[in-house]
Amino acid sequence: MIRGIFRLFTQLDYRALVEMPLANGRRADVVAVDRRGGIVLVEVKSSLADYRADSKWTTYLDYTDRFYFAVAADFPVAVLPADTGLIIADAYEAAILRPAPERQIAAPRRKAMLLAFARLAAGRLSGLVDPP
Repeated sequence: MIRGIFRLFTQLDYRALVEMPLANGRRADVVAVDRRGGIVLVEVKSSLADYRADSKWTTYLDYTDRFYFAVAADFPVAVLPADTGLIIADAYEAAILRPAPERQIAAPRRKAMLLAFARLAAGRLSGLVDPP
């Protein structure tokens, strides 16, 4: 699913990272950044049981302008909150079925997120930070 999500964001002119640590101690499945510094966070759910066991996803909302769940085509999407974005994905492609409502994160947090994104990307590129 991650590859499909990355391909979608590349087509939308975003750059993405997988498994990005957040300041609250959580780890985002996918974080993507657009040319203007807009931040999108994607929580990947592999099954209904995975979704039902997850009560932490709301803690991600303070770190993103747009929040999406990404699920497979056979996922029962009616259980997902209507006020979140929805991506249907597989190993090869993904599509946005429901755009995420825009939230504006605070400027200091945006700066911290963008710096963390850049440092993590550079660390992984250089091989100095272990990939996920």
